[in-house]
Amino acid sequence: MGDHVFLKVSPWKGVQRFGKKGKLAPRYIGPFEILERVEEVAYQLALPPALSNVHNVFHISMLRRYIPDPSHVLDYDTVPVQDDLSCEELPARILDRKTQTLRSRTISMVKVQWQYHKPDEATWEREEDIRERYPHLF
Repeated sequence: MGDHVFLKVSPWKGVQRFGKKGKLAPRYIGPFEILERVEEVAYQLALPPALSNVHNVFHISMLRRYIPDPSHVLDYDTVPVQDDLSCEELPARILDRKTQTLRSRTISMVKVQWQYHKPDEATWEREEDIRERYPHLF
């Protein structure tokens, strides 16, 4: 009791998708706190109100242990969050450029470092899209 676990949701793929479809759907959600041990292989979990239509007792095969890691906790003071719990991502700078050649055309790409993200989380974006939305970077 008191430990946290992830809940396996892949068997419910057709019933509840938890925000994403197909192979991008999460396999586990959570972590959730264990309230009590019902039997040797069943546990009762503290589920959020959004999952109130799901029974809260699960077989041990549906659970995966959560090992607490301080890096999983985000510092909410550094990220500006709006009232609807959304955050606007803005590019900080352009790190690199490349051209990608397809069969009949070439596409200019830029590697963008985003604010409030780690340096290794930079993404490749189309240069014309970034130039149109954020002309101050060029």
